[in-house]
Amino acid sequence: MNLLRRRGIAFKLSLWVLGGVTLVIAIILTLNYNVTRRLMVEKIEENAFNLAQATANRINSLLKAAEKIPAGVALTIAELDPNDTELKTLLANRLEQNPELFGIAAAFALKPDATDKLKLYSRYYVRSYDRLKESPINYDYRFHDWYQIPKVIDKPLWSEPYFGESGGIVMTSYSTPFYRQKLGTKEFAGIVCVDLSLNWLRNVVSSLKIGETGYAFLITRNGTFVTHPDLDLVMNETIFSVAEARGNPKIREIGRSMIAGEKGFTAFTGLTNNQKYWMAYTPLPANGWSLGVLFPQNELMADIHNLTKNMLGLGLGGFFLIMLVILLVSGKITKPLRALAKSADAIASGNLETAIPTLKTEDEVGRLALSFAGMQQALKEYIKNLTETTAAKERIESELNIAREIQMGILPKIFPAFPNLPEFNLYATIKPAREVGGDLYDFFMIDDQHLCFTVGDVSGKGVPAALFMAITQTLIKTRISRSSTTTLHQVNNDLARDNPSMMFVTLFLGIFNIVTGELEYCNGGHNPPYRLTPGKSEPVQELPTTDGIALGVMDDFAFTAKSITLAPGEALFVFSDGVTEAMNQRDELFTEARLEKILAPLAKQPVREISDQVMQEIEIFADNTPQSDDITILTIRYIGKKRNNDEQTTSKTSPPPCQG
Repeated sequence: MNLLRRRGIAFKLSLWVLGGVTLVIAIILTLNYNVTRRLMVEKIEENAFNLAQATANRINSLLKAAEKIPAGVALTIAELDPNDTELKTLLANRLEQNPELFGIAAAFALKPDATDKLKLYSRYYVRSYDRLKESPINYDYRFHDWYQIPKVIDKPLWSEPYFGESGGIVMTSYSTPFYRQKLGTKEFAGIVCVDLSLNWLRNVVSSLKIGETGYAFLITRNGTFVTHPDLDLVMNETIFSVAEARGNPKIREIGRSMIAGEKGFTAFTGLTNNQKYWMAYTPLPANGWSLGVLFPQNELMADIHNLTKNMLGLGLGGFFLIMLVILLVSGKITKPLRALAKSADAIASGNLETAIPTLKTEDEVGRLALSFAGMQQALKEYIKNLTETTAAKERIESELNIAREIQMGILPKIFPAFPNLPEFNLYATIKPAREVGGDLYDFFMIDDQHLCFTVGDVSGKGVPAALFMAITQTLIKTRISRSSTTTLHQVNNDLARDNPSMMFVTLFLGIFNIVTGELEYCNGGHNPPYRLTPGKSEPVQELPTTDGIALGVMDDFAFTAKSITLAPGEALFVFSDGVTEAMNQRDELFTEARLEKILAPLAKQPVREISDQVMQEIEIFADNTPQSDDITILTIRYIGKKRNNDEQTTSKTSPPPCQG
């Protein structure tokens, strides 16, 4: 009899029955949701591809139709060799017969005039409101993309979209070369080019409406947006620039697949919001552009979510019905437990003076009542102590978390930092000694040729050092100029003014010309960096000091700067004193001599490998000794690759095809 009472039959019966019911309901709901969702996604994928392909075929057919016009004109010119009057009539008739065209041109290779001198010869007709007019091509078209590229590759070509001269209309051009037979060989004779307004293309793409928030967009071979609901993206951004701005490598991978002419179906995050979509994308074979169609997940999955909610409601109803039956059957058995639970609830709400029921049973409920009585007294003492210690601990943890977020949040961490600037490589890393540290580094472009980079060390540790570091970094960006001395002078005055805590920061600031390799630097009491010159007898050389003092100590200090010119392949290794003052278990310092010895064979290695190897050597030297100071390293190597500004001209700034 005593054994039966100790078993707690009512409690175990309720637990196992309700647990089993819950498990069955959960399995049914999970299987139903997963299967239904999989079938729904498969159907959405099929419909998405069908819609995207149908739209792409529609656009492609229009582009193919437009391609036939210059091809026919080119064939007519090559076979009939029309005179000037006939050529004008031919071009005007073709433009009038094809209202989707904005303009048509025929540009010939050099041909003799009446005086037998070689000269350019072209004719160009455009639409002007409700009539056609001839517009002369007043530039040497032989060196423009719409003429030169089809000539060189010996085949027709669609151009990248561009803004036309007439009211900022977004247009594209299709150029077809034509030839004549001379002495039995085919000889290039000129280019026939048509201009096509993309307004109709925008209408086709914008007509795709999927639910309330679904939409479609179109990008070119280079990833430039041709159509998008957000007009700020059109002709201003590429899918890669958006991915870079949002720090989303997934968008970058999808963009690469699209411009490569691939098809796909993938999850996608909206470019102008964080809404979740499924996206089907497919190429346009005519010109190599790519169409993306976005299906909103929330809207398309609303039915399955509602179905799941209904089934969950039914399951919960069944669960509570079974629970009611069990409670009615075992009510008398569980009565002592309910009384104890009531007392426990009172204790949990903070009433530690509530009475614990006295039970005569010897099962787990009786033993639990005795335990609660003892725990009640212990809780009174524990809560009193815990309240005091928790308040102090939370203040400390909050201060440290805020300081760490401030410090880590303002340091750039994406490398390579400037993938579009091949003239140099840069890598930086920081390893705080504690939750927050006083070291800092930063780098940013002042203009398209000058890079500013800094490495500093704030006095002290903890929250004050983190805040002082944030202030210093903000002031540098605010006060930056082409002169390192002017910048440090102004930042020093700002820090020294109203500085009752007498905090200071050592700082090395360099302004680097990424084209010429010239480096102007100013050292505010910081460790002198090393110049790494591969291939020389002394590959590691310390930069001459500029005799500057730490910032924040004295206002109106006259800082001086020095200048060096890095040769291609040379690097600069900038560090904080946490590197050379790292200690091992014998209290020995890492020292400058050991650092120079390590850097010598690394002088020609990649900048990231240099930093990682130095960090690894410090860890080996320290041999698990707790880090006593922050460690910061910034390495920059001058590559010296010359930028070809002529090749960087885009279709947005160059003269539009057929218009100059």
